[in-house]
Amino acid sequence: MVSLPGVMIAGAYSGVGKTTVATGLLAALARRGSKVQPFKVGPDYIDPTYLTLAAGRPCRNLDSWMMPADALRESYRRALAGADLTLVEGVMGLFDGHPREAGAGTSAGVAKLLGLPVLLVIDVGRLAQSAAAIVKGYAELDRELRVAGVIANNVGGPGHAALVKQAVEEKTGLPVVGCLPRRDDLALPERHLGLVPTDEGRLAVDYLERLALHVGENVDLAAVLRLAEQALPIAVVASGVWPAEPAPQRARLAVARDEVFCFYYQDNLDLLAAHGAELAFFSPLHDRSLPPRSDGLYLGGGFPELFAAALADNREMLDSVREAVLAGTPTYAECGGLMYLCGSLADPDGHVFSMAGVLPAKALMKGRRIALGYAEARALHDGPLLVAGDRARGHEFHWSSLAEPFPGEAAAYELEDGRREGYRQGNLLASYVHLHFASNARLAGRFVAACGAGRARSC
Repeated sequence: MVSLPGVMIAGAYSGVGKTTVATGLLAALARRGSKVQPFKVGPDYIDPTYLTLAAGRPCRNLDSWMMPADALRESYRRALAGADLTLVEGVMGLFDGHPREAGAGTSAGVAKLLGLPVLLVIDVGRLAQSAAAIVKGYAELDRELRVAGVIANNVGGPGHAALVKQAVEEKTGLPVVGCLPRRDDLALPERHLGLVPTDEGRLAVDYLERLALHVGENVDLAAVLRLAEQALPIAVVASGVWPAEPAPQRARLAVARDEVFCFYYQDNLDLLAAHGAELAFFSPLHDRSLPPRSDGLYLGGGFPELFAAALADNREMLDSVREAVLAGTPTYAECGGLMYLCGSLADPDGHVFSMAGVLPAKALMKGRRIALGYAEARALHDGPLLVAGDRARGHEFHWSSLAEPFPGEAAAYELEDGRREGYRQGNLLASYVHLHFASNARLAGRFVAACGAGRARSC
């Protein structure tokens, strides 16, 4: 059983300020001595970087479409060591999720799976008493869900705050635990894939301090903690995704991680380590070669298009990566990692830069979103992560495409919509899809085993 105070910070819809509120709450609570474990509902890779920075603990994604329910609960439980409270930021609107599977991937669904009360964030910038109607609708739509309180964002002043608070509390019986005045200087920076990741170092320490002060002054933190006490105990059973005991180290896995390559699901890294991988982090931007004695290579997603010139200038690293992949080192590259392995990459201004030259492709920025959404992939060949016919779930979100598609016989996957996607050749798997390793119990262990087999052969 899991019994720990916790709360879901959910929004009435996208853009109400969930991430700003959640980040501010984490920062304010951390500064008061609370050890809060953050989570993010859905497949987003960037919002978790803000929650991680504010809490001082790695944020995990919880997605009830990508992850079986038992695996989601188990991942939740495993992250709680040393925490005295959990805070889960929702995704989109409270009831929004997979477009074709009702309830899947929603904040409401995850809150129910984990027994969490919901603190609903609403934008009242153009509302007053009408806010009560919105809150009442969200609170009553699903009687199995417990909307326990409200935070009003973008209030215009004390009078406006009083109108909203009185209307919501009288008409719904729910407490308004915070009224946050509009602060343009606290808006989080955005660009084409959403927020700018904190890995790029643009979120200054003083910003977090200002945000923590703003939230601490305008939200009743004691009331938030009381609401979190309403979290229900939940039963957690072994899902089969995680080994019963961590495996002994059997392979050294080089993982690209810097301001360019920063899109990873934390559970993917944790699962690899649990199955026996020693994770050796390196920077394709700053380092000159792969970590010594690397048995495998994991190139995650990110923004190589914004650092293309600097990546191209680091020929030593490009040569090191190319030589390792061509030598048969088990390699998994997703989205930005795929772009890095291409022959060339055109940045948003159309300037073309040479990349690693492993994949027979040229990556181009299109100036518009090419793909956004969940993806279920069926492996077409045996490879370092999957056996032919295996299925795994993940997410696509990219503004780049390939000048020419990979040859059909080299495609890694067939997706739900019938598209052939990705590239698989020998021990190399590259794809635009970000797989969540908890979606298939075979993924992490098979990849580590492939890396370990290479080590054994070289001994």
